[in-house]
Amino acid sequence: MLILKEDRMKYLRPFIIALLFMAGTKPLLAQFRKYSNEFLNIGAGARGLGMGGAQVAGVEDVTAGYWNPAGLTGVKNDPQLSIMHAEYFAGIGKYDYAGLAIPTANNKRTIGISVLRFAVDDIPNTLFLVEPDGTINYNNIQTFSSADYAFLLSMAQELKSSREGRRVSFGGNAKIIHRKVGSFATAWGFGIDAGFQVIDKKWRFGITARDLTTTFNAWTFTFTDREKEVLYLTNNEIPIKSTELTAPRLVIGGGYNFKISKSISMMAEANIDLTFDGRRNTVISSDPLSADPKLGLEATYKDVFSIRAGINNFQRALADGDTLNQKKVWIYQPAIGAGFKLNNFYIDYAFTNLANQSNPLFTHIFSLKFNLKKKEK
Repeated sequence: MLILKEDRMKYLRPFIIALLFMAGTKPLLAQFRKYSNEFLNIGAGARGLGMGGAQVAGVEDVTAGYWNPAGLTGVKNDPQLSIMHAEYFAGIGKYDYAGLAIPTANNKRTIGISVLRFAVDDIPNTLFLVEPDGTINYNNIQTFSSADYAFLLSMAQELKSSREGRRVSFGGNAKIIHRKVGSFATAWGFGIDAGFQVIDKKWRFGITARDLTTTFNAWTFTFTDREKEVLYLTNNEIPIKSTELTAPRLVIGGGYNFKISKSISMMAEANIDLTFDGRRNTVISSDPLSADPKLGLEATYKDVFSIRAGINNFQRALADGDTLNQKKVWIYQPAIGAGFKLNNFYIDYAFTNLANQSNPLFTHIFSLKFNLKKKEK
């Protein structure tokens, strides 16, 4: 005989949660999701993460393909390659990034490609843990992975430059998104980003429109007859094709670069992240507009060694010591970092908090960057 639905559900819960986390189960034709494709908001490069994600105005390297594609025009003469790896939640989640920027012969245009992956591996599939007679068979447990991929194809054009060091640039991304949950669910999506940047000797300004045309993910689901039977007997809806939409997002930033001494320079930047998909838990929260500020600071010694700090993700949350759950306080997400340059090689490090200052979930992030020197003829 079959085990009771309530008992079987406790064994199916890990599988169901993992599946619903990525895909949802309702067969909707299309819907906006506030937090869809959130892996695209983590960041790229330890330098930017160490500055709290405040990068849209001052980024001038290969990671601009992620932060602001217009900044790719800062890559001159030689191609530039960057790679990054990070692990979250004690290695459960793995996040990887790789980017390549190639300037054209006249240094007025740059093309780039960026690849991002966020994955959780070895998720238990407990669909068949319980045999039809009600006994538990642990040999039936299999594992699967839930992985998100993004491929960003970038192009940036320098619109104007001057002898005084001012550069005006425009850039855009075409991004392809692929999400896969084991053999059960697959999604493909497409979106477009656009960016604008002005960099002077001291002042910097940047603006990026992400998901400019509304990014979509089209989901398809595949279950065997046996899997459908288990889902049906445990009173779970069997997913059908669905589409989720990601609303546009606007990031505006300004920065200032100044000298403290002949050897030490300082770069300060502030960004504000504007979303248009309804009220969020941010500093400015309204319907439909919400605003989330980001602040970053970088000090550099002789263009060789840098230290960084940043803060973002301001939210109102219940105070930990309030047993009545009535008092709310402001929390935030801090970050620090450092960088070192040796000829054409850069190594950057960031120490960031995934939660907030009262409930720390820190992680270490390293990234490498290379200038690929062309062979002289």
